[in-house]
Amino acid sequence: MEIKRFTSYKAYEKLSHLSQSPIDLTVGDVVNADRIEKYKVSQNGFDYLFATQRIDDQILAELQNLADEARVVEQFMAMKQGESINCIEGWESENRQVLHTACRDIFRAIPSAPEATETAKKELNTLERFLADLDSGVFVNEKGEKFDTMVQVGIGGSDLGPRALYLALKNYLLEGREVRFIANVDPDDVAEVLADINLETTLVNVVSKSGSTLETLTNESLVRSVFQGAGLDPALHFIAVTGEGSPMDDSSRYLATFHMYDYIGGRYSVTSMVGAVSLAFGLGFDNFKELLRGANDMDLAAESRDMQSNLSLLTAMIGIWNRNFLGHETVAVLPYSQPLSRFTAHLQQCDMESNGKSVGRNGDLVDWKTGPIIWGEPGTNGQHAFYQLLHQGTTVVPVEFIGFRSNVYDLDININGTTSRQKLVANMLAQSLAFAIGKKDSNPNKNFGGNRPGSVLLGERLTPYSMGGLLALYENKIAMQGFCWGVNSFDQEGVQLGKVLAGRLLDLMVKAEEGSECMASEISLEESLLRAAKIL
Repeated sequence: MEIKRFTSYKAYEKLSHLSQSPIDLTVGDVVNADRIEKYKVSQNGFDYLFATQRIDDQILAELQNLADEARVVEQFMAMKQGESINCIEGWESENRQVLHTACRDIFRAIPSAPEATETAKKELNTLERFLADLDSGVFVNEKGEKFDTMVQVGIGGSDLGPRALYLALKNYLLEGREVRFIANVDPDDVAEVLADINLETTLVNVVSKSGSTLETLTNESLVRSVFQGAGLDPALHFIAVTGEGSPMDDSSRYLATFHMYDYIGGRYSVTSMVGAVSLAFGLGFDNFKELLRGANDMDLAAESRDMQSNLSLLTAMIGIWNRNFLGHETVAVLPYSQPLSRFTAHLQQCDMESNGKSVGRNGDLVDWKTGPIIWGEPGTNGQHAFYQLLHQGTTVVPVEFIGFRSNVYDLDININGTTSRQKLVANMLAQSLAFAIGKKDSNPNKNFGGNRPGSVLLGERLTPYSMGGLLALYENKIAMQGFCWGVNSFDQEGVQLGKVLAGRLLDLMVKAEEGSECMASEISLEESLLRAAKIL
């Protein structure tokens, strides 16, 4: 498929012209009931409210034209069907398929990528049997006791996505089950996680596609030493998720091994075995399948070329309007849902590692803006932290609110005629309106300029199904923006340089100085920096 320059599209020129005088949301009653109803799209259990974006019908039409010109949906379909799109033309690259969607395309008789989906089904069947064996007592500890805790050891995509979804769905935990996560190579992370769990009834799930990730292998070794120190055999407690044939694909060292594949990138891997093992252990296999179903339904909806019936495409193109035509450099993702407390962190990696690129898929440097900076915290906590800047700062930050009409748990209270949930949702909606409309005041310190764009994604309740849909919505949005910008959203060369230099520095640190026997632990910070500078 031909890759064109983002600035060469006809719609780009028209949108550039329209961006010179975008709609003023602060004038009169522009943001009224009719506009709110008009700029709403409902899909897969979510209502997307975007009346508080600086768009109108003409801008939406041109964004649709831009998506059509860039063949965004066609590229998305090529991805789903197994075309090798993880590549840079004319240059050495990974040159791989991108098939994370195949992991959840298990509900159709004829999936988009049959071979990859069949492989995913086999892995799921293996996992289901393993979980059944845990339940029935086939796999037990040295004392014949069943396992009730799992510790996942991984980093990046092997941690952020599974951790975020586990926290989001803890209400669905099986009785007596718990999952913990270790990522940071800081040994304090290991110490804290292991401090208050029963090692005897704990499984350790080590996740690394290559089987050579430095932080993960270091943490695994540390955790193994703790188990050995407690008189426990790691081979009876450790399982692995890794690439087939990797150094970790070793049945002599692991109770069970599950496979992940090169065509699934780490940040897109939560619906593969990377997330499946720990999530299905904690939440139950059926709940994990519901998560897959929600993701798959959103993937299918993303196949429509019409933005009004494709929430993934609509959110992607509105994001491009804000980034490339209104010039906004960051996006705040603000979930008004405490269970989603780590979801923004997952999106931060998924988005910034995917589209933080300055080279196009044709190998040329781009001369347009690509991925924005993603950040955020749950509401209402954020309102008492950084909303001052969002309302009155000199940097305009588009906001994406995520909320739900109903609680995850039954606990709530009615104070002054409204429940805590009603107060939460009211705050979210009020903030979206306040950013857009502003408030004029003769006192400049109390004046709110408004015209700060935002949107609200509102669901009924956070469930495995809706969580799967929410995950896929953002994954698809990110991929579609990359397709439009003409960058490769599926490699991550930018994370490699630091890893390589750290490895070289560590090699230098473990070698004795000429004429000296000093070891790494004795080398000062200043000397380490000098050695790093020499490497550079």
